[in-house]
Amino acid sequence: MQKSFLNEAKDATLKLEAVELQTYKWFGDNDTILLVHGWESNVFRWHKLIEKLKTEKYNIIAFDAPAHGNSTGTVLNGPLYSKAIQKLIEKYQPKYVIGHSFGGMALLYNEYLHKNSCVVKMITLGSPSELADFMKQYKLLLGLSNTLMKAIELHFTELFDLKFSDFSTSKFAKEITKKGLLIHDNLDTIAPYWASEQVHANWKNSTLITTSGLGHSLHQDSVRNDILNFLKS
Repeated sequence: MQKSFLNEAKDATLKLEAVELQTYKWFGDNDTILLVHGWESNVFRWHKLIEKLKTEKYNIIAFDAPAHGNSTGTVLNGPLYSKAIQKLIEKYQPKYVIGHSFGGMALLYNEYLHKNSCVVKMITLGSPSELADFMKQYKLLLGLSNTLMKAIELHFTELFDLKFSDFSTSKFAKEITKKGLLIHDNLDTIAPYWASEQVHANWKNSTLITTSGLGHSLHQDSVRNDILNFLKS
């Protein structure tokens, strides 16, 4: 199902540095929406939302992140994901952008950097706010040593002139003026709920919807209905 679903919608591949980004398109004559998936995921995570958006005739664009799905590459980080997002925004000019987990985090960072005039509304689902906390989870997940994590952060700083603690969407949100929706489950064990609370507190034009027991993925119909209601409002 995943292979056929994605193959039917494959669009152009976009060059980003040494990476080939695989894009997907479901054509509609309504406004354009860009979907941005999270860590260790791909575009298929959106398939149920895509079906719902198709019924409303939205023009849907999505892509596999670097080193994910059918895109090439060996690494993914916040600055690189932001560059990929910007590449897609410049090409497709979406009116709405939706990101899950790390994808939502990268969307807010990209908005902080670029403030794209074509984008009117932004949605994040279960997104972390502090890269430092995200990397702690990564360390625990893979069982990495403190020495290795220090080396990773040093390399990150050398590449991007940013420490992990500098990459904070709760700080970036202070400069975002577009209308936003944050959806987060208060029992999320992957990205803590307080992350969206912090972003919401600093994002003046945002709404926070709190779910309970829906998990990190937020694949439920109620979530999709909240998204659609926000887009139509």
